[in-house]
Amino acid sequence: MIQVNEALITIAENSSKMPLQKKAVSKALGYVLAETIYSPIAMPPFRQSAMDGYAFIHSEKQQYDVVSSSQAGDHSNIKLKNNEAVRIFTGAFVPDDADTVVMQEHVMATENSILITRMPEQFANVRAKGEQINKDEIVFEANTLVTPAAIGFLACLGITEITVYKKPKIAILVTGNELVKLGKKLPKGKIYESNSVMLQAALQTIGINKTKVFKVKDNLKTTKKALKAILTKHDVVLISGGISVGDYDFVKEALLKNGVEELFYKINQKPGKPMFFGKKEETLVFALPGNPASSLTNFYIYVCPAIKNKMGFSVIHVTKIIRKLNSDLTNDTGKTLFLKAKYDETTVTVLEGQSSAMLNTFAVANSLLIVPEDVEQYKKGQFVTLLPID
Repeated sequence: MIQVNEALITIAENSSKMPLQKKAVSKALGYVLAETIYSPIAMPPFRQSAMDGYAFIHSEKQQYDVVSSSQAGDHSNIKLKNNEAVRIFTGAFVPDDADTVVMQEHVMATENSILITRMPEQFANVRAKGEQINKDEIVFEANTLVTPAAIGFLACLGITEITVYKKPKIAILVTGNELVKLGKKLPKGKIYESNSVMLQAALQTIGINKTKVFKVKDNLKTTKKALKAILTKHDVVLISGGISVGDYDFVKEALLKNGVEELFYKINQKPGKPMFFGKKEETLVFALPGNPASSLTNFYIYVCPAIKNKMGFSVIHVTKIIRKLNSDLTNDTGKTLFLKAKYDETTVTVLEGQSSAMLNTFAVANSLLIVPEDVEQYKKGQFVTLLPID
């Protein structure tokens, strides 16, 4: 059995990044850049009007003759005199001679002239060339997550393809004779299988939208056979249940018989002690406890950072926060505790119902309060460390 920090270090040392691939920008949502991207153009590529109005040469005059118009898509570089203006629309090319745009609400207009009723500052409402970015400037650094806004920005720069890290192929293997598929009638002695649905949802929060779920009974032969096929086709394997020391827990034995190297087994923590981490070539294997709260806790602490590292994220751990504790807290276990908690701007409250089998508390928690194994007591008002999960 190892300590939490040892487990985190071991996982980090054995988690390599995925291979690279070219991806169309339009289909790159949720991927992580594997290269620094430079802008091929300035944006905007010309001076643009930020308003519907009139472009003119700023002066003391209030009366101007309207000599032409410029709408988005036009490129008519009209020569202007000091007493002339151009009718212009948002996004349109601003003639080189003009330096200011007055919005149309601040003029009185006739067919061929305008009277400015509220004079703007010089250069107002004109977007400078390269206002967002200049040619050859860095658009995004490597290891940046591709978001909807990033896709839009890349597209407006004319970039159609980028190099990203592949997303890992992830399998979830669920074990347990007592489990019943959702939607089926629940016989006595059975429970609904929820861990795979929960883990799939958790994976979606980091951009993994496709996972394969496999289910086996508590049997060594079938577990071993299922793992043999799964290990060859996936980059990360998550196993739910069957990893403790009961008479019907066969996962660890099945993994070892399939050539998975055991890197650690059991962590000095509560909940989530009976976890196995191993590796076969570049495939990572996490055998998680079957109790739902233990399984989800270990996903947040260990699995999520490992997968984000493989995906190329520059920051793989959630930033911890500090809050004042609302009540006294005792740790007489000698283990690291991860307690479901709820924090606000200044304080944190440990929630009732910390059992590893209970998800109702987890469902309303927004953090895990971390109590190190060598801390026996926190007093009300002390600062404590939280891992946000909201």
